[in-house]
Amino acid sequence: MSIWWSLHLRREAASVPLARRLLLGAMDTAGVDPDVSFDLSVALTEACANAVEHGGGGAVATAATAGAGATGGSGNGAPAVTTAIVDSSGTIDSSDEMPDGPAGVVTGGYRVTAYLDGERCRIEVADTGPGFPARRVLRPTLPEPAPTAENGRGLRLIEQLADHVHFRNRPGHGAVVSFDKILKWREDALLRAM
Repeated sequence: MSIWWSLHLRREAASVPLARRLLLGAMDTAGVDPDVSFDLSVALTEACANAVEHGGGGAVATAATAGAGATGGSGNGAPAVTTAIVDSSGTIDSSDEMPDGPAGVVTGGYRVTAYLDGERCRIEVADTGPGFPARRVLRPTLPEPAPTAENGRGLRLIEQLADHVHFRNRPGHGAVVSFDKILKWREDALLRAM
């Protein structure tokens, strides 16, 4: 058995703890070891915070076309994924597209997709911004930020907490941070038993 879900979120600070809580709840229910869940939730928090801060202002595509299979079955027996747009008031709009802004312009948002499958959890955060600078995508590891730097620690922290991290750009559609980690299970794990 596997679990996967996808959320389309507005670029608002309130969306970050929501994504983190959903991930922690899913992992707790499945029976993932709390230490692994914590590491992944911190990495997710950093990726979401980056999407909120840097993920707008570029060319924007609707979230439904941002990733194959993100809003429906993948053709390999995986269940369809329900997507939801959640604003800071807690209002949920189940939809395949990001909400329209003034004059029908699609507003910038971001998508979080999480897969718990077998012994691995994979998380992907995709935004609608200008993307990473070329040096960030091409460099396999990030430089150490200066001790007095106010920024630059989030992506480095993700690299430290996850087993594999990949930064990429979707030309004209934004940046994607994906990371995964080998899972450890509690003795009473529901997902492992199936």
